[in-house]
Amino acid sequence: MDFYKRVAIVCSCIPPGRVASYGQIALLCGKPKNARQVGYCLNKGRAGEVPAHRVVNSRGCLTGAASFDHPDMQRMLLEEERVAVSADMRVDMERYGWKNTLEEALNLRERFAREGI
Repeated sequence: MDFYKRVAIVCSCIPPGRVASYGQIALLCGKPKNARQVGYCLNKGRAGEVPAHRVVNSRGCLTGAASFDHPDMQRMLLEEERVAVSADMRVDMERYGWKNTLEEALNLRERFAREGI
């Protein structure tokens, strides 16, 4: 499905040491109301090999534990990138959230058009 291809592209753009929300990814994919579908895509591996550990919910909660081989894998991968995870499994979105630019969003849109997705 083209949406899943878009999710893969957007997730691959999240810089190391940053996190993005499911809703942010959906918005960048051109489907702002499809945050749950982003979660489904990542959980089922439909996006392929992407840094899914960098995706959290809008409050910064690590909600993707079931998608990884080990329940603490998402936390460990984020901490390897120097992203602090609190005891209640949250990331400070103000500090670590990916603040993509308008230029990045437009570049993604152009790429989707070039690739016909």
